Amino acid sequence: MTGGLVAAEITSVPGASKVFRGSVTAYATELKQRLLGVDATLLAERGAVDPQVAAQMAAGVREALGADWGVATTGVAGPDPQDGQTVGTVFVAVDGPSRTGTGSARGGKVEHLRLNGDRAEIRMESVRSVLALLLAELAGEQTGNERAQDTERNGGF
Repeated sequence: MTGGLVAAEITSVPGASKVFRGSVTAYATELKQRLLGVDATLLAERGAVDPQVAAQMAAGVREALGADWGVATTGVAGPDPQDGQTVGTVFVAVDGPSRTGTGSARGGKVEHLRLNGDRAEIRMESVRSVLALLLAELAGEQTGNERAQDTERNGGF
C-alpha cells in the first residue's frame, strides 16, 4: 500500500545508513507469501488486508533482512475497496526482539487504523503511524535507570 514510502521516509534523514538495513516492497499479494513468508492459507482466506498478515509481514521482513526490527503496512488506500475492506482500512505492524519477563516470544505489535482522506493522505498517514508505532516500541525497550538518564538528558517529557 505504501510502495516503499516507509523506507523513503527513514532514508530521508541524514545518517540513516547507521541504523537502516533495507526494505522489501512486497506490493503484490503473492510476494507477501514468497518473499516474507506470510502464510498462503491466511492470504487465501482473509486477503492481504488483515492484522495477522501485517504481523507476519513485519516478522518476515525482519528475518529476510537480518534486522533487529521489522515494520509493515498493509491496507486499502483507494480508490476502490480491496479484499472486502473499505478504503482507509490499514494495519501497521512492528516486530522486534522478545521482551524479557513478558513471556512473549516476539516483540510484535499490530495497530488497526481507520483513515480518512484521499489516496495520498492515507498512504502518508500509514507511514507516520507505522513509524510512530516503531518509536513507541523502541522507547518501551528502555527501562529503569536507562529511562531516567534519557529523561534527564532531554529535559524530561
